[in-house]
Amino acid sequence: MFPKPAPLLIPNTYDYETRPMVKPTGFREYDARWIFEREINLMGVQALGLGLGTLLSEMGVKPELVTGHDFRSYSASIKQALIIGLMASGVKVHDIGLALSPMAYFAQFELDVPAVAMVTASHNDNGWTGVKMGAQRPVTFGPDEMSRLKDIVLSGAFRYADGGSYRFVEDFASRYIADLVNRPRIKRKLKVVAACGNGTAGAFAPQILERIGCEVVPLDADLDFTFPNYNPNPEDMEMLHAMAAKVRECGADVGLGFDGDGDRCGVVDNLGEEIFADKIGVMLARDLSKLHPGATFVVDVKSTGLFATDPELLAQGVKADYWKTGHSYIKRRVTDLKALAGFEKSGHFFFNAPVGRGYDDGVLTAIHIVEMLDRNPSKSMHDLYAELPKTWGSPTMSPHCDDEKKYGVVDKALAHFEAMRRDGSLLTGQKIRDLVTVNGVRVTVEDGTWGLVRASSNKPELVVVVESPVSEKRMREMFAEVDAILRESPEVGAYNQTI
Repeated sequence: MFPKPAPLLIPNTYDYETRPMVKPTGFREYDARWIFEREINLMGVQALGLGLGTLLSEMGVKPELVTGHDFRSYSASIKQALIIGLMASGVKVHDIGLALSPMAYFAQFELDVPAVAMVTASHNDNGWTGVKMGAQRPVTFGPDEMSRLKDIVLSGAFRYADGGSYRFVEDFASRYIADLVNRPRIKRKLKVVAACGNGTAGAFAPQILERIGCEVVPLDADLDFTFPNYNPNPEDMEMLHAMAAKVRECGADVGLGFDGDGDRCGVVDNLGEEIFADKIGVMLARDLSKLHPGATFVVDVKSTGLFATDPELLAQGVKADYWKTGHSYIKRRVTDLKALAGFEKSGHFFFNAPVGRGYDDGVLTAIHIVEMLDRNPSKSMHDLYAELPKTWGSPTMSPHCDDEKKYGVVDKALAHFEAMRRDGSLLTGQKIRDLVTVNGVRVTVEDGTWGLVRASSNKPELVVVVESPVSEKRMREMFAEVDAILRESPEVGAYNQTI
């Protein structure tokens, strides 16, 4: 029998080699992430595979699964350990090799396989590993499934079964690429910077954009798991600044940046100005709603208020649904509502039928942006952006807060805002108009200025976002008030970036 995992760190070398180590906090709301060798070892990854196979059996899912891995020095070995555990639980494993997360999701459809387990830590620093899992295409696991998986793995309540097998799917990448480029080539001559941050997207995104008709200028497209320039995170200003400099240098029409596992996309316009992903979502919603009037779009609580107030979207009969942040939440909500698309401020975009299959794919997002420009031949990316009603918004700011403490800090902030609204107290000199508590707390005052505090679902951090439709001054005032409330909790550390 496989020994029960050690939920805490293993103190000596002998135990490390003979017992599975799995830190409990690695099981997040909608995926799993650990620092490899400090929080999980290879035997722990085997236990995770056994647990996942056991969970699939509990769920009544056919024991068949697609797996792939990102480009990190240890990802292939982690995938192999995961496969051993899966096979021990009776799962038939289809290995697509080096892959983007959306490539693994596509494989569920292409190979007609119900489950997926993609080995990736996305944009996290080198040293991190993780697994994105699902058993009901196109959605991935949420809190219920992740909580049950955690219980199975940490208790060692595994189900062993015969019938496990393995096959490697040769050259699956060509099938993924062929699916994405099976569309009319663009008519407009567009020069596109494809920034990959030395992550896995560098092996795929530039050639896909070339094949739909773009002139591509690769930026940091060579795969290098040390991430020598910056982490491949298109929500991070360092990557966006690098993209902006390259766009200005080569006179590109747009800069498109991809995260480490290719499920997110960030954008810089032709003037080298960074455009936050939620505003890109509004632009795409405007474009797609002309083709599909009355469409529903799901957006996360970090996103701009324009989805609900933009006159052009309202004229097209667009319905906006604000929902929980997180690719699993938005993906499931898009599926449940049969929405045309879902947008997250982080750059996860989910295009549903007839413009996608419902999962997040940064390369498909880039294609839709290029096609939006192709449908507006007289307008630049900056022109389309300038047509949006003006708001002043912050980047996503993430002060450190330990996993064990971050939810308590958010609860404390929520209680503070609820007390202010109940007492009629003023926030930034105005009364609180609305509190959205579907995910953390989003507080809006009378003039529409709002601030959000939530716990990060995949890192030991809080998430803070502020926006004002009035002025930059009002945005900064909201941030100052939100930050002052957070500073009442000594557990809250420094921000990764601020305004």
